Amino acid sequence: MTATRSDALVLFGVTGDLAHKMIFPALYAMEKRGTLKVPLIGVAFPKWTLARLRKRVTDSIRRSGGIDNRRAFHHLLSRFQYVSGDYNDQTTFTAIKKALGNARRPAHYLAIPPSLFETVIKGLGAANLAEHARVIVEKPFGRDLASAQELNHVAQAVFPQDSIFRIDHFLGKEAIMNILYFRFANSFLEPVWNRNYVASVQLTMSEEIGVDGRGAFYESAGCLRDVVENHLFQVVALLAMEPPAGRDFGAVHTEKAKVFQAMRPLKPDDLVRGQYAGYRNEPDVAKNSDIETFCALRLSIDSWRWEGVPWYLRSGKFLAETATEVLVELKPPPQRLFADSAPATGRTNYLRFRLSPSTAVALAARVKLAGREFVGDQRELYLLEQAPEEEAPYERLLTDAMAGDGALFTREDAVEAAWAVVDPVLKTHHRVLPYKRHSWGPKEADALIASHSRWHNPIIKEASG
Repeated sequence: MTATRSDALVLFGVTGDLAHKMIFPALYAMEKRGTLKVPLIGVAFPKWTLARLRKRVTDSIRRSGGIDNRRAFHHLLSRFQYVSGDYNDQTTFTAIKKALGNARRPAHYLAIPPSLFETVIKGLGAANLAEHARVIVEKPFGRDLASAQELNHVAQAVFPQDSIFRIDHFLGKEAIMNILYFRFANSFLEPVWNRNYVASVQLTMSEEIGVDGRGAFYESAGCLRDVVENHLFQVVALLAMEPPAGRDFGAVHTEKAKVFQAMRPLKPDDLVRGQYAGYRNEPDVAKNSDIETFCALRLSIDSWRWEGVPWYLRSGKFLAETATEVLVELKPPPQRLFADSAPATGRTNYLRFRLSPSTAVALAARVKLAGREFVGDQRELYLLEQAPEEEAPYERLLTDAMAGDGALFTREDAVEAAWAVVDPVLKTHHRVLPYKRHSWGPKEADALIASHSRWHNPIIKEASG
């Protein structure tokens, strides 16, 4: 059964940074492709005029790449209306209803602080704006297990489950989607994709920049909440999940949720928290802050497929590169026929996924060097290498949400199961450890992985040079 498309898009928080940086460029891209055919109702507290909102949209598009299609640009501007009001005031929702006119199936996008989600959702319900409608909720979906459960309860009291779209832009990236395709579109991988052949899996998501003026946000979140519990866990789920029963997104969500449910809850010794030098001098950061800007953890998945295989996750600000890569290390051959193939001489065979800034899939295998001696070298066979994707994540996700396609969104049970894994260490953990800017984090993170492997540090500048 084909879902009915939304016939309007209501943007709560239309004057904010998220709309300016991400949503307006996505809407412009949709307009150029001819996929945006609905009115746009911008909602926010400031008493702006429609002219000021259009000026804000114009500035956003110019900064994101420029206006290269005047016709589409003017069509986009003509779609906007603006409603100013307090989310606690029911007259704001009355004004939204009036602005929607004949639209009966709106999609409500909450690009607002999480503290306002409950207020707006309840306001939509009280104003009868939820019937036949959809709600798109930006991450984070709560800040711990209890708040995630409360948010899910509030949302489902107003909207049916299949009308709630929990948006995580990471899931809209082409490289993330390719993990799912690569795993289940190829037969050669499945026989070795288990505890019998995989020695360890590691995932690094690193950034060369610091908190970039978002000190207040980072003080309330930290790296574990901001990146690991959502972005990195989603990649782990795609790598670790069992084959879904079918192609429908419900089957995929079910298998991903099972991965989170099989993850062993973290303990303080599973976690290394770091803080880059100078973080406490950032604006809006406490002078004695214990918030982590770097996080490395050891994860266990208690399932038939992955029992005993360690998963190592690492992310941080002011690291040596901006990149996201996965390294799946395989176990060495059971018999050592050639002296130079021992693990001590280097890494065993591995599969590498580069997820950003470009995308690649590479397989490392040993090959014999020319000559009489049986000595060789490990070389990478590139299976896929692509330039940055054409369709941006927000464009893809907005299009899907308005079409009722939930494949790239997150389900309630998966959200709560993921929070249950990190909940024990959100408050009970070791203090942060300092690290130098543009390093790979505190040295204690190396000790975390040392018993099984060593960290794979992505090299982007040399690869692209």
